[in-house]
Amino acid sequence: MLETDEKSRARVAAKVRRRAAQNPAAAYELIRHFPAPPFRDHLIGGIWPLPGEIDPRPLLYALSDMGERLSLPCTPRTGNPLTFRAWAPGDTLKHGPYNTREPAPDQPEVTPTLVLVPLLAFTEWGERLGYGGGFYDRTLARLKSGGEVFACGVAYDGQKADHLPTDEHDIRLDGMLAETGFRKF
Repeated sequence: MLETDEKSRARVAAKVRRRAAQNPAAAYELIRHFPAPPFRDHLIGGIWPLPGEIDPRPLLYALSDMGERLSLPCTPRTGNPLTFRAWAPGDTLKHGPYNTREPAPDQPEVTPTLVLVPLLAFTEWGERLGYGGGFYDRTLARLKSGGEVFACGVAYDGQKADHLPTDEHDIRLDGMLAETGFRKF
């Protein structure tokens, strides 16, 4: 994926919007707005938040309490899709690349059918601006080629943008979960 000046500028603007939108209480609002019934019995690919991101951990803990199966991504070498390994609250996590946390290599590799997707910005049409590594675009393309998977962005509502630069490699989101609600695209 070729980084453009337009995408670089959009990332800078998105980080400013995200900083202004940050609110620790928003993490608990994700629980209230998560559309649980349609996703019952899905294997959920969660995310462990990076600094500045909305924190989906309270949602993941609530989903675990409801009996849902969870996983977290493991970051591979550049140019490859993410893999997911089974995870439950209380499991030990190891440090991964890019300041991430991920399940230990002895946890089984799984294939989620609902993937929570981090982002810097999104539009009302499901366009997503990530960090520029292409990990989620490659991962979602691989998962969608193998079957049904729902890509759900997770962010502060203030991260919404009117327009984002996209190209043919950018995979659109199927839905968006924010502290203000859930929307399906």
